[in-house]
Amino acid sequence: MTDFDGLFRAAGVIGFLHAVDLDTGAEIAHGADQAVVTASVFKVALLVEFFRQADRGALDPAERVRIVADGHTPGPTGVSAMTDDVTISLRDLAYLMIAVSDNTAADTLIGRVGLAAVNTMLASFGLAGTWLEHDCAGLFASIVEDAGQEDMPTDPAVVARLRVLDPARTNRSTPRETTRLLGMIWRDEAASPESCAWMRRLLGLQVWPHRLASGFPYDDVAVSGKTGTLPTLRNEAGVVEYPDGGRYAVAVFTRSYGTAQNQPRADAVIGTAARIAVERLRS
Repeated sequence: MTDFDGLFRAAGVIGFLHAVDLDTGAEIAHGADQAVVTASVFKVALLVEFFRQADRGALDPAERVRIVADGHTPGPTGVSAMTDDVTISLRDLAYLMIAVSDNTAADTLIGRVGLAAVNTMLASFGLAGTWLEHDCAGLFASIVEDAGQEDMPTDPAVVARLRVLDPARTNRSTPRETTRLLGMIWRDEAASPESCAWMRRLLGLQVWPHRLASGFPYDDVAVSGKTGTLPTLRNEAGVVEYPDGGRYAVAVFTRSYGTAQNQPRADAVIGTAARIAVERLRS
């Protein structure tokens, strides 16, 4: 048996993992039912409800919206990092939300879809441990209020009092429920087959190679996923697909002992743990 505790500890983190073969149901679990802070992994649930509403005709994915520059949610990517007003379609916002974790794109979609609708959908799927407490703007406002500063804090005493690091008071899930939702997307159960195909495509366009994908550096293995990052938190959930047809949903959530923003070992252990889990499933 793999010593996941030792593996995570050597990287300076506490880790929780769930990996499941999407066709056989075989699984590897390490703290898989622990409540965890999702950070931007919550955007997967938002993506699902967006496409479900499109399926019902409640919104048009091609509808174009105008986002004014002074209405951006903080963030280093996508529309959040742009200087000028932007006119863009809802489905291209969905792309930016997933591919580069654009917070303004996510909040614009939340404004159209509604947090309550996402939570109702999650409950209907039986995902009782998954909940969206706030949008990205609300998350950052909470950090500023708790930290008393605009920048992301690194002082351990300040980080310790952030509500967004407490699963009971922020967007949350469990590793097992996260892989269940991904499995529903890959099996065309989360929405229509056409919409699930769109979601799989967008998750496959995520640009970050340093976490989940780092564990599978093979030209013939496809890794789709969504990262999440907050002070001390580094997460990623996704699906790994092999050329022989094997497909495995994996969710890894970590919390570091240190508060430094740059922690490459913590990033890398996500890929390492995922690879070990998938290799055990394949063996």
